[in-house]
Amino acid sequence: MPVDPRHDPMRWRPNPARPPEPWQPEPWQPGPVPPTPGDGGPGMPGWLEERLFDQRIVMLRGTLTPSTASGIAAALLTLDGGAHTGDPAPVQLHIASPGGDLVAAHTIIDVIDAMTGQVHAVVTSEAGGAVLAVLAAADRRAAYRHARFTLAEPRAAGLTGTADEVAAAAGQHLRELEEVVLRLVEATGQTRSRIEDDLAAGRRLSAAEAKDYGLIDRIIGTD
Repeated sequence: MPVDPRHDPMRWRPNPARPPEPWQPEPWQPGPVPPTPGDGGPGMPGWLEERLFDQRIVMLRGTLTPSTASGIAAALLTLDGGAHTGDPAPVQLHIASPGGDLVAAHTIIDVIDAMTGQVHAVVTSEAGGAVLAVLAAADRRAAYRHARFTLAEPRAAGLTGTADEVAAAAGQHLRELEEVVLRLVEATGQTRSRIEDDLAAGRRLSAAEAKDYGLIDRIIGTD
């Protein structure tokens, strides 16, 4: 004789003394945060950037762009606040950049010129193009023994627009390029004609040659 399912003793029934718990979603577990890509390679982890910032170190890494220049300028201005409280420690600008945007370089240069405290630049691997003008703007300049330097004329960004607009932009680029040349002349003691010739030729220098040239004051670890 079939058993009525309602009276089947094996049929599961909820325990009235322990009502079922409402469904809860699994708690969200954060996964690893991928590094922020940059022009010069993978970005640094946030904790490392904070540690460097606490040590008054600002990094210029990879190809210099307007966005990276804005971040570097903001960091320099923030650290310069210590000079107003009597903090004598200079800000260290560590450079590992083959070059980049000329306008971006002038953004950093203008901030360095306006700062109350000193900026000491250290070339950790390479410096070239427009970044050399940033290096020249620093109060003191050093490099590691195997750092390399490239004297190369910064190129103008893509010029678009009407003929008059292109001509105006080209004229502005030439004026900004002249400022780079004069900055390098002042920093190195070389003649203007030699700076212009070396920029046009894309001359490459070792750290020792850069010191003789006047681009840096000393080589770290050899003085």
